[in-house]
Amino acid sequence: MSFCQGLWQANQALYQRTLDHPFNRELAAGSLSVERFRHYMIQDAHYLVAYGRALAVAAAKADQAEGVVQFANAANEAVVEERKLHDGFMRDFGISAQDFATTPLTPACHHYTSFLLANSWSESYPVALAGLLPCFWIYAEVGRDIHARSQPGNPYQAWVDTYASEEFHAAVRAVIATIDRVADAADSATRTRMAEAYRYSAELEWMFWDSAYQESNWPTR
Repeated sequence: MSFCQGLWQANQALYQRTLDHPFNRELAAGSLSVERFRHYMIQDAHYLVAYGRALAVAAAKADQAEGVVQFANAANEAVVEERKLHDGFMRDFGISAQDFATTPLTPACHHYTSFLLANSWSESYPVALAGLLPCFWIYAEVGRDIHARSQPGNPYQAWVDTYASEEFHAAVRAVIATIDRVADAADSATRTRMAEAYRYSAELEWMFWDSAYQESNWPTR
């Protein structure tokens, strides 16, 4: 069993909880409220910029030139996707540039992005990558499941279809291969830190969807 396969197996229950979350069940059924979807899109756009920054830091720490290219390209793609949200889905769902600019990060989004940036800056290259992996892998697998279960006439079908991109799934497989390689060369203490970073990010993935479903915001605002 590879290192990443071990991570997946160790966190299988959390992944299943993510699949079973009402946000994802209702998105597949097409019954998710527009308000919850809009909340998610705005926070996702905020998240993608921070994720791109964290990926760029990982690229700078890469142990091989191929890693520099791989994660610099991933950072670029994250920011490009954030721009596409503004030009596509946000426009389609009535979210103006002003709406986005005046909506702060929720506690869950702030927590997740702050962790990713701190982990990428302060930890070693292998641990930085492990913290970044859930957004690639869990998002891809949840998306595959939603796409397979999407109901006819789903008002979110265009969004759901973005999960089916073979290009994205190929990129995920490449990231997994890189992490397995660096894990094979790491000592046991580093591998433990990698597993901890993965678990923390996986929990924050769940919290991100839950925050959107609850339409959460800062309790003091």
